[in-house]
Amino acid sequence: MSDVFIQISLVILIVLAASFIMRILRQPLIIGYIISGIIVGPYFFGVLPGIKEIQTFSEFGIAFLLFIVGLHLSPKIVKEVGRISLITGIGQIIFTTIIGYFIGILLGYTPLTSLYIAIALTFSSTIIILKLLSDKGDLDNLYGKISIGFLLVQDFVAILVIIMVSSYSTGAGFISEMGLTLLKGTFLVLILAPISIYILPKLQRFFARSQELLFLFAITWGLGLASLFFYAGLSIEVGALIAGVLLSVSPYQLEISSKLKPLRDFFIISFFLLLGSQIAISNASQLLIPAIVFSLVIIIGNPLIVMALMGFEGYTKKTSFFAGLTVAQIGEFSLIVIALGTKNGHIPSEILSLITLTALITIALCTYMIIYSNKLYSFFSKYLSIFERKKLKEKRKINQNVDAVLFGYNRIGFGILTSLKKIKENYLVVDFNPDTISNLKKLGIPSVYGDVDDEALLEELPLKNLKIVVSTIPELETNELILKKIKTANKNTIVTLRAHSIEDAMQLYKEGADYVLTPHFLGGEYLAEMIREIKINPEGYKKEREKHITMLKQRFARGQDHPFVEKN
Repeated sequence: MSDVFIQISLVILIVLAASFIMRILRQPLIIGYIISGIIVGPYFFGVLPGIKEIQTFSEFGIAFLLFIVGLHLSPKIVKEVGRISLITGIGQIIFTTIIGYFIGILLGYTPLTSLYIAIALTFSSTIIILKLLSDKGDLDNLYGKISIGFLLVQDFVAILVIIMVSSYSTGAGFISEMGLTLLKGTFLVLILAPISIYILPKLQRFFARSQELLFLFAITWGLGLASLFFYAGLSIEVGALIAGVLLSVSPYQLEISSKLKPLRDFFIISFFLLLGSQIAISNASQLLIPAIVFSLVIIIGNPLIVMALMGFEGYTKKTSFFAGLTVAQIGEFSLIVIALGTKNGHIPSEILSLITLTALITIALCTYMIIYSNKLYSFFSKYLSIFERKKLKEKRKINQNVDAVLFGYNRIGFGILTSLKKIKENYLVVDFNPDTISNLKKLGIPSVYGDVDDEALLEELPLKNLKIVVSTIPELETNELILKKIKTANKNTIVTLRAHSIEDAMQLYKEGADYVLTPHFLGGEYLAEMIREIKINPEGYKKEREKHITMLKQRFARGQDHPFVEKN
């Protein structure tokens, strides 16, 4: 027992060292876990193969991961993801599967193996993308919302695939096996659903009085149902997932999820360790070429598919490009599907090594692509016009008698637009979400579709006649462009911008912004009130500007800034 304790302690120490290096390189820790698995595997230290407990930990990790995913898959989510997320999510899965399948056949794999590989290429990592978008502060941006939407669609499809793979054993026909599985699953859900709707809410209120009891209840429910489904002939994975879905309507869903995340993070390490240890280093040279080919499909093909689908739906090339980058890797669901296929004997073990190696390549590259997405867009922008519908530009007619322009109609912009109406200025809303523009036109609000980064759009505006411009767009580079263009045309125009951090706010003030909105410190309603009270009085904005700069300097001196919450 003491030997196992020492071995596991050594493994955790190696994981810590590898994760520390990944953090310095700004890479997801998952890569560190897989590399740690390679190090402690049979080709180097040879520690992991002797620890049977790691396999058990791995099963716990997958169960907790799927349980938490289920907690966030409320039936209401289908309405929330929107039309574009459904079209993009399902469309990308279909096209990637078809392309991946035929490439697998060309590389000499069997039809079943090619199908498994193709399906694995379709699923991106919701956990990794959430973390990266949160770090960039882009979760509330249009492309961020769309990305999370189609990643959730991918999760739904991944759930169905996991159920199918769990049903598809080698001993029976697929149709009959799948039908029996669905019948068993439906029967269990029909029994458990009334319990989760009518009985659990009452019990949860009792458990919620004690944080420890709520924690224990969540673990018991998740693992208990996973075990129940396993003994009913289904899989632990399916049971854990359904356990989460049944609790997704609970008022304590978020609290349960936050409490279980540390357990998930600890146990899921074992899953990635095992994946790393199973990479056949001796066959690495044979796997390298296929891994590179499939990585290119993911890194280039997946973003192109998303950009084409979003462009067809009327989104700008910038929104499409940024959203496309979020599918340039494969994630945990891809690895789980391949691991299940290997475990059930459907595909050879070398495929697990191949997909794990592909995951390492794509996750590493995708991370840097998202971090440096603005620079990449600047470089590729002139080549991306083919993904943008030209008809939208042809229909754009801008009234030259406009006095005020609002860039970005969102929850902040709503209050600001109300204030512009009250001070009786001739206003115009500019937004790069086609659905938003469609809704505004139905309400009779003057609006045009366009990307502010498109200088042609700015030049179409009556810049010399504008009295006030408000931007609710958070990107620093975009706001700097707006500020430069507007002030060059008319230095007397009042320009109010938005910043995500104190540093960005001070930079915009330095470049001549009349006022900078920092939502974390002063909300959109404050700016809306300012517009109503000050109207178009430059002196009023000058006083508010000085007051705001003083406040920001004081907060910065105390070490405060706009928080970037890690979400995973």
